[in-house]
Amino acid sequence: MNLLKAASTVSLLTLASRVTGLVRDQLVAAQFGAGALTDAFNVAFRLPNLLRRLFAEGAFSQAFVPFLAATREREGDEATQSLIDAVATVLLWALLLTCAVGVAAAPLLVWLLAAGLQEFDLAVLMARWMFPYIGCMSLVALSAGILNTWKRFAVPALTPVLLNLSLIAAAWGGVPLFKAWGVQPILALAAGVMLGGLLQLAVQAPALARIGRLPHFGIGPAAIVRAWRHPGVHRVLRQMAPALLGVSVAQISLLINTQIASQLGVGAVSWLFYADRLMEFPTGLLGVALASVLLPQLSSAQGRGDAAHYAQLLDWGLRLVLLLALPCAVALAVFPAPLIAVLFHHGAFNAADVVQTAQALRGYGFGLLGIVAVKVLAPGFYARQDVRTPVRIAIGVLLATQALNLLLVPWLGPAGLAWSIGLGATGNAAFLLHGLRRRGAYQPQPGWRRFVLQVGAGCVLLALLLGWAGHAIDWLGSANPWRRAGWMALLLPAVALAYLGCLRLCGLRWQQFRRRG
Repeated sequence: MNLLKAASTVSLLTLASRVTGLVRDQLVAAQFGAGALTDAFNVAFRLPNLLRRLFAEGAFSQAFVPFLAATREREGDEATQSLIDAVATVLLWALLLTCAVGVAAAPLLVWLLAAGLQEFDLAVLMARWMFPYIGCMSLVALSAGILNTWKRFAVPALTPVLLNLSLIAAAWGGVPLFKAWGVQPILALAAGVMLGGLLQLAVQAPALARIGRLPHFGIGPAAIVRAWRHPGVHRVLRQMAPALLGVSVAQISLLINTQIASQLGVGAVSWLFYADRLMEFPTGLLGVALASVLLPQLSSAQGRGDAAHYAQLLDWGLRLVLLLALPCAVALAVFPAPLIAVLFHHGAFNAADVVQTAQALRGYGFGLLGIVAVKVLAPGFYARQDVRTPVRIAIGVLLATQALNLLLVPWLGPAGLAWSIGLGATGNAAFLLHGLRRRGAYQPQPGWRRFVLQVGAGCVLLALLLGWAGHAIDWLGSANPWRRAGWMALLLPAVALAYLGCLRLCGLRWQQFRRRG
């Protein structure tokens, strides 16, 4: 398997998800702006998303995928199917219980996340509507782990598009319909989230059936007990315990930051949300794509005891991070206001919202390289079934991030929260890299010094061009949003070509990134 081709496929499909996500966010911003209603929706939606990252894409995937790949490598397909069936059964019943508790406890959960909300009761109602989304997405994560292990990356990468399309339909057609019915219009978005979750779950079955790995869920008490006694389930649960702590640290940081933002005034939660959405664009295109491709390959290499191939995979991933994430970080740090203005400055999203969101986006930009690098470095530990080291590092980063909040929020306001996250992620990546090198799991391959100089030269040129464009064009004051969009459509491809041309002149060739897994 060509890893660059696989990562590119995942990245392109993720691009479809991110583009539809931006369209979704543009429609929501135009309909509701950055006010009390969007604060309530973003907090309510953050609850199932928080649990999704905690259990589904977080601790569960980190524990399940390496063990699944190792089981397939060592014991064959029959034992692997038995593991899948047992894990799927236990997961299903745990999710049903979690969703029931979440719906009942929604007022407490919203209060813990954002006690300062102006529309607190509305947030509770939307949280109850959307909480079962975590059940759908946890089963989607199970499917993604199986498909990625079998090197079927397309469906997991394209699945999030269905959520975005559902929310686009909700914002475009559901909001006017709810208005006509005399129902609070923003509830249409909550309904769109649940529709998107069900659609994402529905497309998994055909993909799993094609590779003959459709899980068989146990329904009766005897089947549940049999699944629970499967040794693989307990192995996954043992691995999940430290992984859960590690992912919890990141989510606790998010919870604290949301709570702080809710106390900083109306709009603060939404400014950070829109900045985060733009930051997630390169994170998804590169970080998620590399993590999806690398984790099964690293796990297989570890299962074979092939240390050299393991180190080469990490080196390949880190070079791609620097090559593609650093210019994105430069763009977010140097050019945030024009990006926000083009995407969101229309309808109810006003100029003051652009300024506040841009300040937060600049903070995320300075931490983007670390945020993406973590998605390559952390799988280096998970593939070795070492979850404790990333946990210890994450706890230290949480404490450092909150210390930074004490220093930066009084000075920078809501943007200080974004700066703290960005700086914390950079420290996280640095400690993960040091840990892998100290254990001998990763040694840099030859040519890094020249490669850093090549990428650095391209990024300097990129910064100069974007800095000039940011001052030469009136991005914020122009009354015509189509004019702003036209300038951006011309500018971004031009500076991207300039960056790539500079790399070529410096002697960098794409052929060096072709690698087979």
